Amino acid sequence: MMVISPTPEQQRYVHDNTTEKSPNWTFESGACSDLYLDYWISISSLLVALVGLVGNSLVLWLLSFRIQRNPFSVYILNLAGADALFLCCSIVVSILQLSSSLNHPSQYLGLRYLRATSHCVGLSLLLGISTERCLAVLFPMWFRSHRKRQRSAAVCAVLWALPALVWLAFFVQCVSQLSDHICNIILIIRLVWFIIVTCVLCLSSLTLLLRVQCSSQRQQPPRLYLLVLLNVLVFLLCGLPLEIMDFIMRFWKICLSLWAPWLLACVNSSANPFIYFFLGRQRHKRREALSVVLERALEDELGDGTSDSPPNQQP
Repeated sequence: MMVISPTPEQQRYVHDNTTEKSPNWTFESGACSDLYLDYWISISSLLVALVGLVGNSLVLWLLSFRIQRNPFSVYILNLAGADALFLCCSIVVSILQLSSSLNHPSQYLGLRYLRATSHCVGLSLLLGISTERCLAVLFPMWFRSHRKRQRSAAVCAVLWALPALVWLAFFVQCVSQLSDHICNIILIIRLVWFIIVTCVLCLSSLTLLLRVQCSSQRQQPPRLYLLVLLNVLVFLLCGLPLEIMDFIMRFWKICLSLWAPWLLACVNSSANPFIYFFLGRQRHKRREALSVVLERALEDELGDGTSDSPPNQQP
């Protein structure tokens, strides 16, 4: 792909569109960012997002049509959907950035809303996954007896609805500048939620890490625990910087470029399918169906038999 250097008119256009907005309008690049660096980061984000979209689409297809679902795989199905939506929006935004076609505010605002919402949904689903695994480790008998067939689907529906409503209120109040007071309340709610989610993720990951360490001394630790640990680790390394820098810009009014954190967020959403297939493969087998590999990675060690669909026949 050939990158055309921005003309002076395009530079003035970017400068005008970033300086005329309020401090609450801080999602991507700003007047203090390096325009040329943002272009190269946009290219990298585009490439990473394309690879990740293929991986998440494959996971969605396998979990929807080829694999017997269990309560845990329902979370993975929704997480793949949130990651795929985030990567789709990131691809379009990167293309618009590279072509300097940011002259449709309403269309671009919708893309930003979908991208922010899907990123928040992915974080919330990761919280649900790690919390469920932590409860299964700490209270195995209670968790097995109280586990219901449709609970995972209901939790996923709530985790989709709440971020969508919060971000809708944020875009209406903060971006449109209807009420600074309500906007500040929404920002505080987002900050408190983010702190709670981060703390719970760290505590649950520590619990799973201790469980894996104890299991490794007697037998091979369950793949499911390693999967959750790797997902949380990738989020802490790649997904957390975006949230931190976003809050810094909003509360301290510091001008920063968010293109690098968005690139890391694309890596975070793209890495999950590779984690699933890496943990599900067996070293002594060179060729296996991807559905078999994914099903092995998501195999629930509780073995309660609560599946959402009948087994599919493998060809």
